[in-house]
Amino acid sequence: MPHELSSPSEAPIHGVTLAEIYHARRRLAGQVTRTPLIRSAALSHRFDAEIFLKLETHQPTGAFKLRGAANMLAALLERDGRGALEHGVTTASTGNHGRAVAYAASRLGLTTIICVSELVPDNKVRAIEALGAEVRRCGNSQDEAFEEVERLVAQGMTAIPPFDHPLVAAGQGTIGLELLEDRPDLDQVIVGLSGGGLLGGIGAALKSIRPNIQVTGVSLSQGAAMWASLQAGRPVEVEEVESLADSLGGGIGRDNRYTLALVREVMDDHYQVSEAAIAQAMVSLLEEEKILVEGAAAVGLAAMVEHSLEVRSRKVALIISGNGASLDTFDRARRLVESD
Repeated sequence: MPHELSSPSEAPIHGVTLAEIYHARRRLAGQVTRTPLIRSAALSHRFDAEIFLKLETHQPTGAFKLRGAANMLAALLERDGRGALEHGVTTASTGNHGRAVAYAASRLGLTTIICVSELVPDNKVRAIEALGAEVRRCGNSQDEAFEEVERLVAQGMTAIPPFDHPLVAAGQGTIGLELLEDRPDLDQVIVGLSGGGLLGGIGAALKSIRPNIQVTGVSLSQGAAMWASLQAGRPVEVEEVESLADSLGGGIGRDNRYTLALVREVMDDHYQVSEAAIAQAMVSLLEEEKILVEGAAAVGLAAMVEHSLEVRSRKVALIISGNGASLDTFDRARRLVESD
């Protein structure tokens, strides 16, 4: 295991401490992949900077979500034993988290029910079902899916939240440890932002070790609950819309306890990106890097282009969060680029 970086402060950042992120890494040993951080020659040349890609697409489930889900399950087993999970586990998901919970729970032989909205693509539902989990479609929003989760919890199941829990955020925060171990000289990390577990966890790790590193969030231009909630200073419900970056859809929970405050504390700047910019970034990553990614994984590049971010001479890491795009979704992105 790589050496542990020292921290100038062990103060918790809204429930997430650097020590807990290191605990998460120990729990996740052998369960998740330590993903590569590669330099993109094409993007570095295009932006006159050092651009690195953190390839969470290499996880067994194809996305970063496995870190948070597996960490929370392992922590619950440590604390309460297997009996506490005898009735199974459940969650609400836009796809990737559901697949992560299904994968981690299947390794433990647990009954699993994943609740999704009608906006979750069929390819993600099939991937969850292939791991032995039951999938329930519940209305047209993630908030409606959460309502079904609450009903199942009342019946005895254990919820594994998709983002709003310190153990989930700490699992995602292990990405931040890996980033600084591989490139301790990073100036900026750009992260897709929806519920806030990914950006919050990574940001908590980075800011605990390197307070001056810039953490940039990227949200959808429409249906971005975290964007609206940050503006309002409280959780806000928004109408969900279909997007190439479907993983960034969904609410942050009416009773959000952790990630809204966590994101507010660790994020330095925040951008929204259009569908056209996401489509172009997806196509660029396939053409230039030969990686097929979902829209949520491409929003960092989309923001750099659409907002002309000043990154010249900087060392910047983009979180390539998942590879859950179907060929139909990629074809839709390609057609949008061609028609622009």
